Amino acid sequence: MNNMISPLHQTAIEHPNAVAIILPNSAAELTAGFNKTASASTASNDTQTAISYAQLSQLVLALAQQLSGQGVTKNHRLACISRNNLEMICLYWACIDLGALFFPISPRFPAAQISQLCLRFNINYYWSEADLTPQLASVLATQAQPQPITTEVTFKLNLNTSKPLRPFAIDASQPVNVILTSGSSGTPKGVVHSLSNHIASAKGSAENINLDKGDSWLLSLPLFHIGGLAIVNRCAIAAATIVLSTEQPLVKQLAQTPLSHLSLVSAQLSQILDTDATVLKHVKALLLGGGAIDLLLVKQLAQLHISAFCSYGMSEMSSQITTAAINSANHLGTALPQRQLKLVDGVIWVKGPCLFLGYLQASPDHTLSASQQRAEPILERPVDENGWFCTNDQGQFDDQGQLHLLGRVDNMFICGGENIHPEEIEAALRAHPDIAQAIVFGQYDAKFSLLPAAIIQFKAPQAQLTTEVIGSIEALLLKFIARFKRPRHYYPWPDNIESASLKIPRKQIIAAVKSQYNLDSL
Repeated sequence: MNNMISPLHQTAIEHPNAVAIILPNSAAELTAGFNKTASASTASNDTQTAISYAQLSQLVLALAQQLSGQGVTKNHRLACISRNNLEMICLYWACIDLGALFFPISPRFPAAQISQLCLRFNINYYWSEADLTPQLASVLATQAQPQPITTEVTFKLNLNTSKPLRPFAIDASQPVNVILTSGSSGTPKGVVHSLSNHIASAKGSAENINLDKGDSWLLSLPLFHIGGLAIVNRCAIAAATIVLSTEQPLVKQLAQTPLSHLSLVSAQLSQILDTDATVLKHVKALLLGGGAIDLLLVKQLAQLHISAFCSYGMSEMSSQITTAAINSANHLGTALPQRQLKLVDGVIWVKGPCLFLGYLQASPDHTLSASQQRAEPILERPVDENGWFCTNDQGQFDDQGQLHLLGRVDNMFICGGENIHPEEIEAALRAHPDIAQAIVFGQYDAKFSLLPAAIIQFKAPQAQLTTEVIGSIEALLLKFIARFKRPRHYYPWPDNIESASLKIPRKQIIAAVKSQYNLDSL
C-alpha cells in the first residue's frame, strides 16, 4: 500500500491560488455556472479563463461524487472519448480518486471501432464529447449482449465554494489509467499505469527539464497518448499551468499566449518554423518526440537559440526514458532518474519505477459478472526474472555512453547480407526540403532478396515523383547514407490513410502501397 492524496489535491493545499489550467473561453462555456460563483482567483479576459488549483481540486471532488452516484466505483473502467478539454482532465483526476480506470479513446475512431474496444476491454461506463454521443449511444446499444455492458455517464462541472470538499487518501500503486498502444501488431494493447508510475516519470523528467510553479505547458498532445497524460501529471506535481489548445492554428495560439514549455512532434515544429519562428521566443524548454529529429531542424533550433530536447520514450515506461539536448550527433542521451536501460544483443531493455503495471487482459467472452466488474483488472506484464522489459527497439551506445536509436527490430530487413534499418534511410529522406514524410520497406528482388523501397509524402500536394525529383533525392541521400542503402523504388503516399495516433500507421501504408502496385505477387 502506498497511501497518499493525489498530486492535484496536494498542490491545491500547498499552492491554492496557483493557476492550474488556462482554457479558451469557447471551451469555458461549460463552466459558466461556476465562473459566476468562483472566487476572485479565477481570472477571465476576452480570450481565456484561468482556473486555480484550489478550484480544480473542488471541481474534481464534486465530479467524483457525481460519478459515484451513477455507480462508478473502484476498478470500474470509464472510457472517455474526446479531444482535450477541461472535462477530460477532471475525469482523469476523478477516476484516480475513485480507484476507477480512466480509459481515454480517440474521438477520431469510428463508432464501430469504439464499440469493439468497449467490448474487448469490458468497459463499464463511457463519456464522450457531445457531438459523438448520439451515434455512439446507438452503436453501443446494439452490442451483442443481453443488455449493453457500457453505460453512459453524465455530469456538470460546478464549483460550490460554500461547501468545500475534502480529498481522501488513495493507493498510488493501484491501476489508474489505460493507454492504447499504436498497435504495430494490428491489435492495440491496453497499457495500464499506476499513479506511482506517473509520479516517478514526472520527477525524473524534472531532473532534466526544470518545471516550476508559474511555468506553463501547452497540452498539445492528446490525453489518449502517454505524452499528453505526462504533461498533466508533471504540471500537477510542479504547480505549473496547463494551457489547453484552441481551435486556431498552433502558431497563432503561441503568438497570443506566451508559454514556457512545449511538447511537439517534428512535423508540428517544422510548420511553426516555416510560418513564424518568433512565437517560440518565450519558450524555456521545447521537448520533441515522435521519432528521429531531422538535421535541418537541429540547425534551425541552434540558430534561434531555443532550448530544445529530444527524447526516447514509450507508453510502457510512462513517457520519457532518455532525454538530451538537441544535437547534431542525433543521440538521445542517457537514462533519466528512476529508469534503467541496457542493451542485450543490440536490443534495448528497460526497467524501473516508471515501468507499467502490465497489459490489460480482456475476458474471452467479453462478459464479466457483477463481482468480476469490481475485481482488480487482470494484467500481463512481460518482463524477465529480474524485471527487465524488452522494448524491441534496436540501439547502440557511443563512446560517451549516449544512446543512439537504430529502429524497430520488426522493421529491419536484410539486403544482400547487409542489415537495413529503414529509420536511418527515412531520416535522410526527410532532410530533402520537399519531403514531409517517408517510409522505407523491403521490396522483393530476385538477386538481393529484398531491396529498399521508399514511400514519399511531399510537402506540396501537387508534387510528383518525376525522374528529375528522384535524382535530386538520391543526390542528397548519398551525402548521409551508404550507396547500397539507397531506395531502388519510389512510390507516392497513398490516399485515405488516417491515424488517430501521433505515430504514422506504418504497416497500413506499406500494405496499401503493396496492394495498389501488386507487390505481394512479385
